[in-house]
Amino acid sequence: MPNGNLANAFSAESVLLQRTATSWREAISLAGSGLVAAGVATDAYTQAMIDVVETNGPYIVIAPGFALAHARPSVEVLRWGMSLVTLVEPVRFGAGANDPVSVVVGLAAVDKQQHIEALQLLAEKLVEPEFVNSLLKLSNFERFEDILAN
Repeated sequence: MPNGNLANAFSAESVLLQRTATSWREAISLAGSGLVAAGVATDAYTQAMIDVVETNGPYIVIAPGFALAHARPSVEVLRWGMSLVTLVEPVRFGAGANDPVSVVVGLAAVDKQQHIEALQLLAEKLVEPEFVNSLLKLSNFERFEDILAN
């Protein structure tokens, strides 16, 4: 469970820094691979996150340069968690003013309540003016933990 602490959602395996993607699908796939590596979700959940955008459009781009990849809670989610991907070169999701995207967070929750709690925790960070920019400067997981703790 989120337990009021966003840092609990991430692990060294789920944080992929300074990666390369040539499309929004690849960017979401990277976020999914972080969830899979951390034992949070299966590969099928990664495809479900891509399917969400294909079906509903780029509403997951919730702030300038920032996308929150997710799908409905399902059996493909093994436990609650998040992944972080920072991109060397931003990619377009077709999200208008919020494009292009340089940061993708993958979210997996086992139920609706966890999903809502995780969104609330993330929203608290997104209102900080320099949060997304600070993520782009990350070079290691420990620095990311510091950012989440403050």
